[in-house]
Amino acid sequence: MEYRNLGRTGLKVSPLCLGTMNFGPQTEEADSFQIMDHALELGINFFDTANVYGWKKGEGVTEQIIGRWLAQGDGRREQVVLATKVYGEMGNGPNDRGLSAYHIRRACEDSLRRLQTDHIDLYQMHHIERSTPWEEIWEAMEILVQQGKVIYVGSSNFAGWHIAQANEKAQARHFLGLVAEQSLYNLNARTVEMDVLPACQAYGMGVIPWSPLGGGMLGGALQKASEGRRSSPDQQRQIEQLRPQLEQYEQFCRDMDAQPADVALAWLLHQPAVTAPIIGPRTQEQLDGALRALELKLTGEQLAKLDEIFPGPGGAAPEAYAW
Repeated sequence: MEYRNLGRTGLKVSPLCLGTMNFGPQTEEADSFQIMDHALELGINFFDTANVYGWKKGEGVTEQIIGRWLAQGDGRREQVVLATKVYGEMGNGPNDRGLSAYHIRRACEDSLRRLQTDHIDLYQMHHIERSTPWEEIWEAMEILVQQGKVIYVGSSNFAGWHIAQANEKAQARHFLGLVAEQSLYNLNARTVEMDVLPACQAYGMGVIPWSPLGGGMLGGALQKASEGRRSSPDQQRQIEQLRPQLEQYEQFCRDMDAQPADVALAWLLHQPAVTAPIIGPRTQEQLDGALRALELKLTGEQLAKLDEIFPGPGGAAPEAYAW
């Protein structure tokens, strides 16, 4: 496993990040434990979760599963770079969500308790909150860092100008600021190339793409549909909308003798600023399969062909839409 620095930091993380959103709702606890153990065996040391995962308001189901796994000991906590998130609705009160200092403090304490750890390695703001001033957010984060409860701070679903604003405010306070951004990014969703990726590169932030397979569309959707494995009405509509591109893409993958999911992940790993796409395996077999992407080296010609099949916005702004 060749580890990468998370953005401008000295922190080394695996080039694939284990996403845990399925733990609880789709993957039983025992199977989740096996997946996390196997991830460590494979050298994957970067685990991502969020306080809202598990989708039972206020319970933090997925964090609790990870906490019970960490509590088994045997060096599990010491081997993992643990990332979680704050912002989502965790109760019915008016202050049970968002990025107020009040909520950040409480949410962090609750995540630490559920995760059964004394610190969070990467604490990510799950979404922008325009109604809370950056002075308040950074003061809350600085206190958590000073207390040793948080090491690094990241963002998720921020626009490029949010990243610039946040980091400029942090620099004025002589604080490290954002070190990573978790964004929707895949071959079929490339909007972040206009502003978010350039902002991350300018501020030395690692990019952690979520939904790298586009909700399964880039994982061999046509083949699975023909086998009856992807038959929900919503998925069928998406397939029909993308059919011309998917036909070209899956043929391209066959010509490479590679699985579509592996090509989609490999493409992301070739993109500037990307540190580690998030993989969300429901089974150990899916986890093993994801590692094939690390062995795929795409040529310039192959990358150009993928750009032809799934054209991006045209590069960074403003050139993407202006002369």
